Amino acid sequence: MTDSAATRSALVVRGGWEGHAPVEATNLFIPFLEQQRFTVRIENSPAVYADAETMAGIDLIVQCNTMNTIEKEEFEGLRAAIEAGTGMAGWHGGIADSYRNNSDYLHLIGGQFATHPGKHPDERCGGPEDNYLPHTVELTDLGRDHEIMAGIDDFELTTEQYWVLHDDLIDVLATTTHPTQPYHPWHRPVTSPAVWTRLWGKGRIFVATPGHSVDVLQDRNVATIIERGMLWASR
Repeated sequence: MTDSAATRSALVVRGGWEGHAPVEATNLFIPFLEQQRFTVRIENSPAVYADAETMAGIDLIVQCNTMNTIEKEEFEGLRAAIEAGTGMAGWHGGIADSYRNNSDYLHLIGGQFATHPGKHPDERCGGPEDNYLPHTVELTDLGRDHEIMAGIDDFELTTEQYWVLHDDLIDVLATTTHPTQPYHPWHRPVTSPAVWTRLWGKGRIFVATPGHSVDVLQDRNVATIIERGMLWASR
């Protein structure tokens, strides 16, 4: 790169449950980051978060690390970096179901995976497809006016539909609604955030819940939202 002053630094932290294909999933977006003049560093654990000197130079964290654990010093380093202005972005369980051992991480992100309702029991075969349901991602009024969602309308997916526990400090750009079914125990439709942003200290956090598999991440709407979300979150 000829103009180093225009270059930002991105840290990709990936790992955890292989069912979310953390290497293949993040590899989809690394070329985009490089095209946007980010230098990209890849780490396979959150240990780097404890390195204050390294984190001070990071403009954007892209995390795809599902059902893993984080040590106290690692989390404190992550939180401190975000509060100082480092952005964080991610999708699906790689950010919303990363470190179940740390409630402060859940507080930082603002939404936590709870479940993904499945098909009728008679239609289940024991594979991941048991939880692939057709559903709609619906933009909120806030989303329709947000740069991340510009030009995107409500769209359909057939994949895991995340049910998310969340607080009202998040700015919800899109939602998805879980219907009632006779084989489920809840008694009215439940709407969950599907895309949100969060301001934390001087930092920005972006989350998209679609992204269970590589093909979902290649959906043009999903890919565009994630690409824009990374740019929005970056310092």
